[in-house]
Amino acid sequence: MLNYVLTCCSTVDMPYDYLQKRDIPFVCFHYILDGKEYPDDLGQTVSFEEFFSRIAAGAMPTTSQVNVEQYIAFFEPFLKEGKDIFHISFSSGLSGAYNSAAMAREELLAIYPDRKILIVDSLGASSGYGLLTDMAADMRDNGATLEEVYDGVEENKLNVHHWFFSTDLTHYKRGGRITAASAAVGSLLGICPLLNMNNDGKLTPRKKIRGKKHVIEEIVHMMEVHAKDSINYSGKCFISNSACYDDARKVADLIEEKFPLLNGRVMINSVGTVIGSHTGPGTVALFFLGDRREDE
Repeated sequence: MLNYVLTCCSTVDMPYDYLQKRDIPFVCFHYILDGKEYPDDLGQTVSFEEFFSRIAAGAMPTTSQVNVEQYIAFFEPFLKEGKDIFHISFSSGLSGAYNSAAMAREELLAIYPDRKILIVDSLGASSGYGLLTDMAADMRDNGATLEEVYDGVEENKLNVHHWFFSTDLTHYKRGGRITAASAAVGSLLGICPLLNMNNDGKLTPRKKIRGKKHVIEEIVHMMEVHAKDSINYSGKCFISNSACYDDARKVADLIEEKFPLLNGRVMINSVGTVIGSHTGPGTVALFFLGDRREDE
């Protein structure tokens, strides 16, 4: 019997029921919306529909990462049960949560010297981070040891591709990520920024594409270019979206048409409340396994 638990952060942006079914406990980030603090609990407290509707109406949420004390409170019950821990953390390129988890690890190992706590920096976000966690759960369920799962995740984390586009620049303007002039010109011309995540786990702008149809075609083309075995890709594919399911469905339909050997249908999830606080509505993100990510 395996004597370790696989855990992650709420920024994995996978369905609550999925994590319950796969036996993957998660620790919540938090956000403040209209002066009130909420847990990023995968839509349980505030539904994704309500959250993105409030942003569309002008709300500007702020977020907070998991601190050392919160990680200790999350990890310690497993250690008290006599279990070891394998935790996959949100990207250090986007948050200090990995460092907080590592500090909590050191404090807890001083109290529980006979236990093991292994932590991987996913260098990922949203359902791309979820795809890596799904891989770890599959390995665990196939009988892999704690160390084997750790090694497998470390070896493969930079093979998880993250490609994003946004069709709504309003929230980017409100948050100061682009100027009002750039947002106005971009909206007038129908510009949809295409970004990906580099090997440092940071979001990197790649292209400015005119028109939703073209950016949908381009993001799928990036999967053709980078996916393992190209159109013969036989792995899983996840998509997350922030209140733009129809756009996500168009991407998924095109992928399912072009990649006939996919492992199951494309899973479409919602961007969570913490990541959605930064993207706002209108973002579609595509995740798959492919060649090794490098900064270009």
